[in-house]
Amino acid sequence: METTKIPARADIPAQDKWAIGDLFASDEAWRAALAQARTFIPQITAFRGRLGESGQTLLDFFRLDDEVSLAFDALIHYAQRKNDEDTRVAAYQEMVSQVTRLAVALQSAAAFETPELLAIPDDTLARFYQQTPALENYRLCIDRVRRRRAHVLSEKEEALLAAAGEMAQCPDEIYSMLNDADMTFPDAVDKDGKTYPVTHGSYIPLMQSYDRVLRKSAFDSLYSVYGKFRNTAAATLSAQLKSLLFFANARRYPSTLAASLDGNEVPVEIYRNLIDAVHRSMAPMHRYAALRRRLLGLDELHMYDLYVPVASGVDMHFTFEEAKQIALKALAPLGEDYLALLREGFENGWIDVYENEGKRSGAYSAGARVHPYVLLNFKGTLDDVFTLVHEMGHAIHSYLSNKTQPTAYQDYVIFVAEVASTCNEALLMEYLLGVTEEKKQRAYLINHFLEQFRGTLYRQTMFAEFELEVNEMTQRGEGTTADALCALYKRLNEQYFGPAATVDDEIALEWARIPHFYYDYYVYQYATGYAAAIALSRRILREGESAVQDYLGFLSGGCSRDPIALLRGAGVDMATPKPVEDATRLFDTLIDEMEALLA
Repeated sequence: METTKIPARADIPAQDKWAIGDLFASDEAWRAALAQARTFIPQITAFRGRLGESGQTLLDFFRLDDEVSLAFDALIHYAQRKNDEDTRVAAYQEMVSQVTRLAVALQSAAAFETPELLAIPDDTLARFYQQTPALENYRLCIDRVRRRRAHVLSEKEEALLAAAGEMAQCPDEIYSMLNDADMTFPDAVDKDGKTYPVTHGSYIPLMQSYDRVLRKSAFDSLYSVYGKFRNTAAATLSAQLKSLLFFANARRYPSTLAASLDGNEVPVEIYRNLIDAVHRSMAPMHRYAALRRRLLGLDELHMYDLYVPVASGVDMHFTFEEAKQIALKALAPLGEDYLALLREGFENGWIDVYENEGKRSGAYSAGARVHPYVLLNFKGTLDDVFTLVHEMGHAIHSYLSNKTQPTAYQDYVIFVAEVASTCNEALLMEYLLGVTEEKKQRAYLINHFLEQFRGTLYRQTMFAEFELEVNEMTQRGEGTTADALCALYKRLNEQYFGPAATVDDEIALEWARIPHFYYDYYVYQYATGYAAAIALSRRILREGESAVQDYLGFLSGGCSRDPIALLRGAGVDMATPKPVEDATRLFDTLIDEMEALLA
């Protein structure tokens, strides 16, 4: 197969690059702004000991904080985007380091903010609001600090916890070194004896191969190495769990779950409701495993058979212009105002489209205040079209929040971060299914949709359940040994995949290769976000303009309300099991169609 040479960045046409000059005209302009930003530090420290002085003083402090936020936003985005254009350039690596050091200095300078806000008596604060009406704009910011009063310690205790913060990062750092740097895997071998390197990056593509011998070889290769390090991996994860418990106890939370979710104003019931709702909806997942086994013509569906497509023989390829036109058609249900923003992004330097030498891999959207920046490495596959609408979902969410909300409330929390992007993906899938009649292509699309349900709604919930159980084991004083972790993880796989799947012993070690277990109750948000996005996309298609306006209100909300309230305003109540249950019913319906297509 002929390989295409990756071009140098200078050879990429200007219209296919993001407009980095909208942030700063040059590196020199950035350096001048960085020097100017350092003058914020003495301005901040000048407020130390004075926040309880008067309403005007408190207002001045928050206005300065807004000014710092806007200046820092431009600095960090320019440095990071330039670094990602070519990660080999040392000068941009150093610029990222410089702005990171500035962030630490700014945070240290403002360390007095929380204790001083907590120290203001309620009647004094009420008088501040009355005497300084403009302070009302920051009431929510102040309330969010003060509502956590019970979990804030004395100044000396807070200093001690802060000093322990770097040490608390050690489990994640050790895991990263073990997993990313130290582990190497034997080559996999296909049915013809050809060898293939097994890496973290190549493993899933190997699992998608139609050569079952190769799939099993890669599977055995990967887990043979994790098996050798099982006790080290267990000890590392155990250290992470004990660290979370230490901080939860120190801050007087009843559990690590409560401590983690409190920061985003998410009730613990949301987490537990997700798991319970998925448990009640296991039947479609078990049906899908049985269908996958039958369509692949297998006597036993092993864990290395889960990623290979059940619909083959379809080659869908698109130019970037075609991808943009598909996106505009697929997202038309969101209305002309949304499409106008989409065109704005396409035409005015929001997107860095193609791969170049040294460019960061993958894709993301960075919500800079001037406008979002979207990194792609577009190759023209169907996945690339989904990636385009996904990242533009993030981008327009950021754009609308930034343009609508005051500076203090522009950043949406992580709980809702994947909703807009996944809603766009769902709308794209509905559009493609609506215009695709050819049997193989339709089956290929439905297979893609089914895998999203399996991989996001069910798999991420299984991860969330594992994470909750191992944290509760730690809280009860039970050992989280390799044997205990493997037994739990294998039991969960058996529960989620059901009787149609053969749960190999090796999969019991999969917990050791999931970095998200070091992210402190992060993974559940993929599942809740997916369920919310499915509910929103179907409401938009069903109800039209009224649903669109509610959705645009959500996109414009930033963090002006708690995330559950923001989603409720868009028509989805994540405090109930309905979004998850509705999503699993759609999953079941898609399985019906796949059975009919490939019967």
